Amino acid sequence: MIPDVFAPATLGPLTLRNRIIKAATFEGATPDALVTDDLIEYHRRPAAGGIGMTTVAYCAVAPEGRTDRHQIWMRPEAVPGLRRLTDAVHAEGAAVSAQLGHAGPVANAKSNGRTALSAGRMFNPLSMRTTHAATEADIARITRAHADAALLAIESGFDAVEIHLGHNYFASAFLSPKLNHRKDGYGGSLANRAKVARGVCRAVRDAVGDKIAVTAKLNMEDGVPGGIRLEESIRTARWLEEDGSLDALELTAGSSLLNPMYLFRGDAPVPEFAATFPQPQRLGVKLIGNRILRSYPYEEAYLLASARQFRAELKLPLILLGGITNRDTMDLAMTEGFEFVAMGRAVLREPDLINRIAAERETKSLCIHCNRCMPTIYSRTRCVVIEPDA
Repeated sequence: MIPDVFAPATLGPLTLRNRIIKAATFEGATPDALVTDDLIEYHRRPAAGGIGMTTVAYCAVAPEGRTDRHQIWMRPEAVPGLRRLTDAVHAEGAAVSAQLGHAGPVANAKSNGRTALSAGRMFNPLSMRTTHAATEADIARITRAHADAALLAIESGFDAVEIHLGHNYFASAFLSPKLNHRKDGYGGSLANRAKVARGVCRAVRDAVGDKIAVTAKLNMEDGVPGGIRLEESIRTARWLEEDGSLDALELTAGSSLLNPMYLFRGDAPVPEFAATFPQPQRLGVKLIGNRILRSYPYEEAYLLASARQFRAELKLPLILLGGITNRDTMDLAMTEGFEFVAMGRAVLREPDLINRIAAERETKSLCIHCNRCMPTIYSRTRCVVIEPDA
């Protein structure tokens, strides 16, 4: 029986009022790495607008695991603000999840004032710094940090956590054959490269039990030559399912470091991105930006073809992401066997979109997929079409 996307749904120990999740999109609203009224409002609005669950983006598990120093990292000082945020979302009838992750090679070492860690040494052109290869002690510490962050999420009132295993962040960098050339037990075979992702998920589940839902965001493909391929990712997903650590898996794609537009699709905002950087990075983005920010045509449910292959191999509940903007596409996802859908840019453009679709199924999103919202993550994430001077 095909589920109704607007009917209540179970996610682990949690019941959501519908099957629609606000995907994690960095808010750019935490200048002191702590919750602000702006961040609370960012999540309160889609909650009031009908979303089943909203996801607070990039709650880093360690200070060196932030993409920059303004990003929240999970520590006791962050709990009171996070509690205000979760209370505000709950008051609107929605659930709220914390995306836990370590940015690994995507971390801005210059901004953080700390060495960025990855599977191996590599140069990050955005921070103009070289990452260091994580030691076994680093891996153990970061794994524990995910578990500790999940416990802080419970203390903060979150209903769920989403473990970030995608976009060439720390765990994803280990999965990637392009980024992981290690000769120890964390490199070489896929079984070795998947140890970090599996270990982190196990540690989080062991820490939280069934108190909250645990999901993960996993790359289906990196979208770069030599990166993770669909076949390997499906095998990793099977292991995660067998481990029993997760209540659902959100399927994503692309590399924040090497090919971010593989996830977003639509226009590539190279001039707008260049304008956010000081020299010499600004000139560099202008000169080579089109190689990193490639343009891919937008279409509804653009990750569906790849995600179908995961659905065919797994019993684990799956969350379909990418080009979900209207009721027809949501219903298609349900027909294809996905338990949930996740939305990003469309809800940023119209926080009340879900209520409007529920009231009138023919409602179409006003998002034009220009992606000019993407560079605003460095100031305050917003739709520039409706807030051009903000």
